[in-house]
Amino acid sequence: MKPALQPGRLLATRYRLIDQIGSGGMSVIWRAHDEVLDRVVALKVLAPSLAADARFRDMVREEARAAAQLVHPNVTSVHDYGETVSPDGAITSFVVMELLAGEELEFRLTEGPLPWPQAVEIGAQVADALAAAHRLGIVHRDITTANVMMTQVGAKVLDFGIATRIGAPDDDEDGATFGTPAYVAPERLDGAPAQPATDVYSLGVLLHETLTGRVPYPADTWDELTVALAERPPPSLVGVPGLPATVAEICLRCLSRDPADRPTARQVATVLRDQMLPADPQANTMLAPTVTLPTTRRADAPVPAWVLPTVGPTALQPALAGAVSGAPAGTSVAPGGTVDGAAGQPSGRDAQTATGVLDGGSVPVSGSIRGGGGGYRARHR
Repeated sequence: MKPALQPGRLLATRYRLIDQIGSGGMSVIWRAHDEVLDRVVALKVLAPSLAADARFRDMVREEARAAAQLVHPNVTSVHDYGETVSPDGAITSFVVMELLAGEELEFRLTEGPLPWPQAVEIGAQVADALAAAHRLGIVHRDITTANVMMTQVGAKVLDFGIATRIGAPDDDEDGATFGTPAYVAPERLDGAPAQPATDVYSLGVLLHETLTGRVPYPADTWDELTVALAERPPPSLVGVPGLPATVAEICLRCLSRDPADRPTARQVATVLRDQMLPADPQANTMLAPTVTLPTTRRADAPVPAWVLPTVGPTALQPALAGAVSGAPAGTSVAPGGTVDGAAGQPSGRDAQTATGVLDGGSVPVSGSIRGGGGGYRARHR
């Protein structure tokens, strides 16, 4: 019996499947060609065994809706959601999103912790993405190094598969807790409603891991997490070379056991970005966003076009320049033309990973590919 999906199949009369680039417990990731807009995209396709269940289809649809609201340079863009019915009645449910070229933060950390300036930049970008989500009332619930992709244009937060609304119950109808144990805030083990503070705790774990190479409370199961929280000493960043005290303080505040003691994601982003400015006060003034920088361009010279690429190089679509042409250093421009403070990354064709929505198992394609429904990969009863 042939599999339901094969290369060359057309979904929703629009998306031509090219090849499968990842798989997980709930879904598979396909590279596909959008024949209407002539671009290569990533399709997260719900597993056939789950697509027959309306509850799981609703979950995928809600994921798409949540992520589609977030138009932000540090969040993976969602383009579409679709369902198709084959002649035998089988339903195919899928989310269409940008295809990213880059490297998972988790993979990069296999070589050891990052220099603190790089860790701070990544933390600031993830904090910016979370602040945008929280403004819209969305809690991600699975911020991990596996769900952050390093691309030519900076960090991208992936996988809103278990995202929910602020104040919603933080477990499913069977009492199961969602997420990855080592990154889950202590109060989530007690079934507290979803709150931005739980994402901030996960952000603190991510920042701690990028600075030290390890999570503060190692755990693969909920029982191990409970023991680690009870027995391990409070986390410390002593020994990180050159780390500013302000960065250590904000990271440890994120890891506070009491959610009320944690900063907001916006506050974290602000503190971390302040540490990215040059030490020279005059340079700080020149880089302040309210200061108009002098220009030496002739009055009659054409204004350079600032373009931010949204996809990486593929066989069907050449790579765009990763750096913003003509923009001041450290400036990028979002697809809608909004200037963001995130530092642009140099362009290049040495990307090690191509992916769309990422959350379950991994399949190498010139690097590391993740896909599937990993929001359910760890459950607590």
